[in-house]
Amino acid sequence: MVTQLMPHFIGAYPSEISQCPPINYYEADLIANKNDQQAIAVATQDAIACSANNGPNAATSAAMLVTSTARAVLTSGDINTEYAIRRLLEIVRRVSALPGQRSIVLVSPGFLTPTHEYELLDVIDRATRANVFINALDARGLYTVDPLGDISQPMRPLSPSFAMGLDLSYLIAGAAQQSDVLADLASGTGGFYFKNNNDLGAGFRMTTAPPAVTYLLAFTPEALKFDGKFHQIKVTLAAKEKYTIQARRGFFAPRHGQTPEETAKQDIEEAVFSQEEQQGVPIQLQLQYYKSDAVDAKLSVLTRVDVSHVRFEKAEGRNRDQLTVVAALFDRNGNFITGNQEVVDLHLKDTTLEKLARTGMTVKMGFDVKPGGYIVRLVVRDSQAAILSAKNGVIEIP
Repeated sequence: MVTQLMPHFIGAYPSEISQCPPINYYEADLIANKNDQQAIAVATQDAIACSANNGPNAATSAAMLVTSTARAVLTSGDINTEYAIRRLLEIVRRVSALPGQRSIVLVSPGFLTPTHEYELLDVIDRATRANVFINALDARGLYTVDPLGDISQPMRPLSPSFAMGLDLSYLIAGAAQQSDVLADLASGTGGFYFKNNNDLGAGFRMTTAPPAVTYLLAFTPEALKFDGKFHQIKVTLAAKEKYTIQARRGFFAPRHGQTPEETAKQDIEEAVFSQEEQQGVPIQLQLQYYKSDAVDAKLSVLTRVDVSHVRFEKAEGRNRDQLTVVAALFDRNGNFITGNQEVVDLHLKDTTLEKLARTGMTVKMGFDVKPGGYIVRLVVRDSQAAILSAKNGVIEIP
């Protein structure tokens, strides 16, 4: 039932950290990350008012309280934001591997991303490349900011900054940015954003419907600087007909060019959460287990790599390459449990390479597990040619 949906906070909810001074996540970012002097002054006035400290050291004590509270609220908010983005990324990966037209319905009051813009754009980019739509439903419904705060929480103490409306301005700005994140996820993937409406049933019907028409547009900016700055883009139609266009508002330039290490990490990560088998380098997967007692078992993952198909670099009389072997463990429903990684540096003499070309090279990894059904995803990537292989294995441990 829609009416039974309840929010769940992963970190401590900010209001549980400190009621004095009343700082939200948006304001904490201004104070701790951006050193916004107005936000610091507002919070300091609030701290003096709610702590009832009128002594000669009141300002100093209030400033220290503002700093500590802002850091605590920021840490709490970051935990929830990181969790939300990671779960979204996992869902996009899972859905991308499914056949047919795929869409995700995100029901959320929104969240802030003061230091997670790139992670959010990564979710949008991955979903767009996989033709996955993210439809967002603002769980707040027809939402307005209550100047007296959440009715479920103790009433906040009135302060000079509250009377001037400064505290309220931060609440409004924070709520607006929460909506912006949902709008970016929807518009950036061609999805629909349902907001400012208490008919959540209608919202679900609209967000579960596929879009009428979608297009994937791409361009390469000229003389793009790796400065991490935001660049606005606008998509319009040359035709005179009136249509509603949903497209991302812009992009963040990377802070640096992608290194070979970052490319390899992304390739492996995408392959691990895919269901597709690849055979860039011939590999064999063998699963074994033994039970130490009735409730504990050891799962061994044996990987045999045919090195005769590996492209080596000749240097100083040796055949050089690096293989990254990753084994990821999923439950029978496809939920990720854990993973292991081995990086094998190969500096082989010709005679050793000839021998391994006949026998193959074996890499062994293990997991401590309980009885049950498991899916093992094996990924092998070499560094020289960036060739990747992937296999799936299934095992039932009684």
